[in-house]
Amino acid sequence: MQDTKMRNYIKEVLKNMPTDWLSLTTHRLDIYNESLAKTQFLDQFETLYNNNNAETAALKKLPTAYDYIRLGHPLSCILEWGIAKATNLKSENVISFSSKTVPILAILRKNLLENKNTRILYTNALPPFFDAEIVKRVYGYNFELKQVDKAENISEFNGSTIFISQNDAIGTMDLNPNIDFFINLHEQLGSILIVNGEQNESYISDIQHVRRRETIAMTPADCLTALKSLVVQTALENPKTNVAADKTSVLDSIKGITGSPTTPLVASSGLSIQYAIMMGLIHDALEKHKGKAIKFIVPPNCYGGTNDQARRVAACIDNVEIVDLLVDGDNEMVRSIDTVLTKIADEDAIPYIIAEIPTNPRVEVPDLQQLKAILSKKRKTASGETAIDPVFILDQTFCPDYHFLGEGEILSTVRAISYASGSKFPSGGKCTAGYVVGNTKTKGLMEKIDLHLSLCDNEATAIQYEILAKQLPSMNQRIDDAYDNTREFVNFIHETLPGAKINFVSDELADQGFTPSVFSLDLPTKGNTDAEREAHKRALNLKLINLMITEIPNECKFCVSYGQLKGSYWTIPATSTQGTTKEGDKDYIVRVSLSGNMDLDRHKKVFLEFVEKI
Repeated sequence: MQDTKMRNYIKEVLKNMPTDWLSLTTHRLDIYNESLAKTQFLDQFETLYNNNNAETAALKKLPTAYDYIRLGHPLSCILEWGIAKATNLKSENVISFSSKTVPILAILRKNLLENKNTRILYTNALPPFFDAEIVKRVYGYNFELKQVDKAENISEFNGSTIFISQNDAIGTMDLNPNIDFFINLHEQLGSILIVNGEQNESYISDIQHVRRRETIAMTPADCLTALKSLVVQTALENPKTNVAADKTSVLDSIKGITGSPTTPLVASSGLSIQYAIMMGLIHDALEKHKGKAIKFIVPPNCYGGTNDQARRVAACIDNVEIVDLLVDGDNEMVRSIDTVLTKIADEDAIPYIIAEIPTNPRVEVPDLQQLKAILSKKRKTASGETAIDPVFILDQTFCPDYHFLGEGEILSTVRAISYASGSKFPSGGKCTAGYVVGNTKTKGLMEKIDLHLSLCDNEATAIQYEILAKQLPSMNQRIDDAYDNTREFVNFIHETLPGAKINFVSDELADQGFTPSVFSLDLPTKGNTDAEREAHKRALNLKLINLMITEIPNECKFCVSYGQLKGSYWTIPATSTQGTTKEGDKDYIVRVSLSGNMDLDRHKKVFLEFVEKI
């Protein structure tokens, strides 16, 4: 009875769900409570279920699920909730992934850090892309691997038992208590992980964090397919796609946009591609420079996901270390890189630099000729040997149309690769897929990155390729239009609030091709002490944001997005994109991003109201 009620309710929810549930890629901070992010949506959804209320108006009022669509979203939450109901589990014990490999890696990671044994059991065959030898040698994970006939015959084990099966139906399984983790692989959708038993519930948060940083949840479109299968209790129907044609279109567009000579790689998210980059470079270093220390050089105040992921990788591999790179304000990027590279050369270590151009959130661009010179500089080790040259890993999300890597371009003569988050301009906010390109000097590295993208099963999904194929052809025009609006709005703020400090590219940089549509705003403040001035400024930040989203609700969002198709997005980096950054490195300023499709005059009018009130 309970099972039938659940399926009937989900059926009604799918009929009436808000369109945003399929199309939104970043959370709305106005209906998001970070401390309750993993529970609040389903708590309130459960209340609607108990009241048999599946009306669209009620569903629209539900709070944001998790913090990004990458980690989880309404449809993934409902899928997990439905499977939990069908198997008499807590909803948090069910975790969906777009990847079929990463749930395995998530458990292996925790067991590595806790020095706990793991055995992986499977029926039929393992996914062909799961290379056990590489997972042990490069990722450093330890496990036993064994094929079995069926789950019910599995005996006890001193450690964690992972059971992998391929299942055409959603939410059907017998939970053997000797199995700690069930992973059901669904060919075109991803996988569903079930954490079995109270003794394993301490894994849930760690597994979710892997999903947040190294992959994504099952996508909204694929969750919808899975939910339809759950409701009617039939085998999954794989949707028809034009993925081969869409992929060809996407790769051609990226090559044209970036001018890169290598074949692009497209992943399920920006962090998915960054993870493939890091693991590919580590793999290359282990083969070519055995025994040498690997140093990832990362700005401590850059996007929190980049920072957190880099440190998480380093925590698992003995010879990998993170080195801080100070890039904003009084710390100039090129000078900082020179200092760090000189020290790493002296240690005869391998330098990998991850940096954003322009930087986030201060929107600064280094002197590119100086950057090229510093990256090209021949350095010596302490023993007088030639030091290993660096690889420059460029996060180009803010200006994805700038040509860094093509023949004759500024970074064509040093080892450099560039990646971008696809949830920004590439897709216009319609999906999370990200991509990476390289120059001719990184062809071998790109092959290693491709290997690890495949191993982690983190390539973009069919629907993501479809969205990018539609959106990428208009990307450069959208970048130009959004920049024009941003420049005009920044000039207006300069005139109406000259006491504010605005971080944005100069006209000279824009003429060179750096045309972002995001800026940061340090509002003028007052007070007798530093603490008073900081408190006043933080209050003003929220006052401005709240005024904008209240007065222009159809266009202004309290959201961390960038490169969307319409409207404007307002956030405070310290409480959003820098969530896992050290407190002293956080930026309590307003970050604003504008699109090419918005009512600029209305934005100016409301900002003027704010100025008049302060």
